[in-house]
Amino acid sequence: MPVAFGLLWIALHGRRARAGFGLGLLFGLGQLLPLLHWTGIYVGPGPWLALVLLEALFIGLAGLAITYVGTLPLAPLWAAGLWVGAEALRARWPFDGFSWGKVAFGQPEGAFLPLVAIGGTALLGFAVVLAGFGVGELARRIGTRTRGPRRLVWPVLFAALPPIAGLIAGPLVTPHENAGTATVAVIQGNVPRLGLDFNAQRRAVLDNHVKRTLQLAQDVAAGRQQQPDLVIWPENSSDIDPFQDPIAFAELNQAAAAIKAPIAVGAVLSLDSTKPTNTVLLWQPGQGATDRYTKQHIQPFGEYMPLRSVIRLFSSYVDQVSWDFQPGDKPGVFAMGPARVGIATCYEVAFDDIVTDTVRSGAQILAIPSNNATFGLSEMTFQQLAMSRVRAVEHGTAVLVAATSGVSAIIGPDGSVTQSTGQFVPDALVGRVPLRSTTTLATSQGSAPEWFLTGLGIAGLALAAARTRRSLSNR
Repeated sequence: MPVAFGLLWIALHGRRARAGFGLGLLFGLGQLLPLLHWTGIYVGPGPWLALVLLEALFIGLAGLAITYVGTLPLAPLWAAGLWVGAEALRARWPFDGFSWGKVAFGQPEGAFLPLVAIGGTALLGFAVVLAGFGVGELARRIGTRTRGPRRLVWPVLFAALPPIAGLIAGPLVTPHENAGTATVAVIQGNVPRLGLDFNAQRRAVLDNHVKRTLQLAQDVAAGRQQQPDLVIWPENSSDIDPFQDPIAFAELNQAAAAIKAPIAVGAVLSLDSTKPTNTVLLWQPGQGATDRYTKQHIQPFGEYMPLRSVIRLFSSYVDQVSWDFQPGDKPGVFAMGPARVGIATCYEVAFDDIVTDTVRSGAQILAIPSNNATFGLSEMTFQQLAMSRVRAVEHGTAVLVAATSGVSAIIGPDGSVTQSTGQFVPDALVGRVPLRSTTTLATSQGSAPEWFLTGLGIAGLALAAARTRRSLSNR
């Protein structure tokens, strides 16, 4: 990835603002068109292309801004800060933002990764971009045969220091302090078929997860598997509201009693049919639901439909989202056996604030219940898995990914995938994970590194503006 940013740096050098915007836009399209192809699998190319163009505009703005700081001393430093600022903006606006495709999420392993435990995804992304821009500036200066080796010092430092810093930070990736361990189970029940209408077979989806949990309980009773302390089911594993449907209620009671452990159940609650919620229920053996977490960062165009009348002009699929889900307003941390399990539902794993607030609220393990069946056999689930691996390192916690149709996984605090499932098969993962009792620097700092690095980019723009004013006044 640094090589791509090196090439972008060379392409932007000496360009005017309009050309910088165009080159940045092309760079964004080149990144996001293949990355987000899965968004159009069942709804056609229109929504996919619209989303890609919208997100690429932010990268175009970054390219434009970089042309202003490109001739300053220490130019790669200011430019990398501007890149972080562009990512911060698109993670917040419009429609509460879209973080998919952040540079940091492309680094689930490698020399840069440990930096995420120090400064979060902002620092990790900054390091990758800075190294790339440093490589580009070094190549440019060598290519132009700039006199004197001292002119190469700063580009070499910019290119080399980020990966070196990552290697030095490596010990932070493997936390030495923990509060014991927990035996966890992740259930993947599978879905009847692919596509947008899988929820039409809600009963079959619930039955699949109950069946796979009962099978695990039999394996435990026979000594073929360890007794889990807690069980994670996927998002939408019970789209039948158990408080409205006595059969669903009884099935959840049956599963929890059989496995003899609390289950985090992804459910759709519909106490008010016009205001459903995407909720994870804590289902205890013999007690039923004792706690709940409602998804806070709901997905635009999937869980609610902004600009419905406008979007209807471009896509007939708009009315498949017939009502809007209501967001929650607080983090979810469940007491499950010996562990405090933090919940970030599916799409929420992409958002720094959701995950950080959950860990700050006392989570010792992170659970990512997900439903990726809508996107078939695409790369979407693997992209989400990469994000989950980055989050594990960022917060020094084990991460449990439970997906309806895969890929489900158990991820160690160092970001390694210790177990995983295939796609569109029923499965269960059981493993022992550490319980984290301390927090990383990234957790404690929250969004501060992002604001600082964005401020660095803005400072570069201010320096460029001041230099332009001086130049004009001297004419």
